Amino acid sequence: MQNKILAVVDFDNTLFDWVHVWYSCFNAMMQEVELITGLSVEDLADEIRPVHQEHGTSEYAFLLEALPSLKPFLGEKAASEVFSKAIRAFRSTRKKELRLYPTVADTLLRIKGAGSRIAIYTESQSFYSFYRLKRLGLDGVVDRIYTPPDHEVPEDFIANGGRHYSRNFYHLRHTQHHHTPVGELKPNPHLLSQILTDFDVAKSEAVYIGDSRQKDVAMATDAGVDYAWAAYGEAQDTHKYELLKLVTHWTDDDVQRENEMSQIFEHYKFAEYQQ
Repeated sequence: MQNKILAVVDFDNTLFDWVHVWYSCFNAMMQEVELITGLSVEDLADEIRPVHQEHGTSEYAFLLEALPSLKPFLGEKAASEVFSKAIRAFRSTRKKELRLYPTVADTLLRIKGAGSRIAIYTESQSFYSFYRLKRLGLDGVVDRIYTPPDHEVPEDFIANGGRHYSRNFYHLRHTQHHHTPVGELKPNPHLLSQILTDFDVAKSEAVYIGDSRQKDVAMATDAGVDYAWAAYGEAQDTHKYELLKLVTHWTDDDVQRENEMSQIFEHYKFAEYQQ
């Protein structure tokens, strides 16, 4: 961080193992769903994927009430009642598995201690990012977080009791929040440049840190910003990632776009950042 006064950091798979947390929580929930209904995640995948795509996230919190094959099991009851064991399994697993990568906390505190500022730029929606920022103890360590807007909440949600935690839990106390434009995806060098402008920082005074070579490294390169590649965060070859692809919110166009970026990226040369 010598001569750098701003670190712009990706969140998922850079500060914590998002694929592991997602897989652990989703798998724990769906195993309980199968015990209740006899329907496996493979049986439900063709229904899960469109729901995730509709709401733009593979973390959609209201998935169980949205699946047609599960509606007969609900009757007049709420999904939170019928699938209470599944929801508890998700939450308890999340509490157990959500943690920063080793040395990340020390690194962030060293950056702050040197007088530099930190911004997170993520494609995960606000609600899910806020939860993780607070649980990981980063509210205030991070100066600003940039996220897409949230999906809509089902109309009957508030009537049935609302969120699991108190209202204050879902708001940041110290870290400032900025929305990224709807539909904007990485790599977006113009948005990265805008973040630097927001902080009134020159490109030579900033560094970008992320795990994806196609998205993060390519974006920083195109923006003319120094980067560090968090190589430890790449998880595309794991069995956990295979489950994610089975139910992903990515559309066929998104997959094609990712493949094209992979081919383009072969022209880049980058320095590895090791944890």
